[in-house]
Amino acid sequence: MADVAVHTPPADGHDDHAHGHTTSTGLSNNKLAMWMFLGSECLLFGGLISTYMLYRGRHEGSPTPSQLYNIPLTSISSFVLLMSSLTMVLAVSAAQRRDDRNTMTWLTVTALLGATFVGAQVFEFTEFVHEGLGFTTNLFGSSFFTLTGFHGVHVTVGIIMLMALVGMVSRSRIPGDKAEVVEMIGLYWHFVDIVWIIIFTLVYLIPS
Repeated sequence: MADVAVHTPPADGHDDHAHGHTTSTGLSNNKLAMWMFLGSECLLFGGLISTYMLYRGRHEGSPTPSQLYNIPLTSISSFVLLMSSLTMVLAVSAAQRRDDRNTMTWLTVTALLGATFVGAQVFEFTEFVHEGLGFTTNLFGSSFFTLTGFHGVHVTVGIIMLMALVGMVSRSRIPGDKAEVVEMIGLYWHFVDIVWIIIFTLVYLIPS
């Protein structure tokens, strides 16, 4: 009589097939899609950063960057954003332990830190406009506001995703593997933080 293969669920009670197929890279389809998306975002930010580097010296008829930049304020907001990466790691760790309470807590803290960064950026933009630098003032203004503003939009989208995730966790409505979903949002958030390190260094710390 032929042997009958019996499927035994993993010891932790989770079936890998319930969370999507695994690709030949060892990543799930969801994670692979996220990495592909982040790769396309790298190309997009690469183009924006290159454009800024090309036009950052074109600030005729307006205050120079050195007269506008508030390095202490931007440094503090940058530190706040980088600290949000730590809280995001703690959220992922809690999700992997199936600790919903701490997962929601750290996701909320991460969103609040991101909101603080965006608030500081809005304040900075307002000050620049008052000083005479707007989006259409010159090529420097256009490239600066496009680059930093586009990054701010990405942070804002991340905040929305974090708060939506908090709501889904609280209602236990996350489809598939909860830890994997939190981890994918974490990948996006870490990407946004890494991009800001590059922007902060090139825009604020390296003189034009």
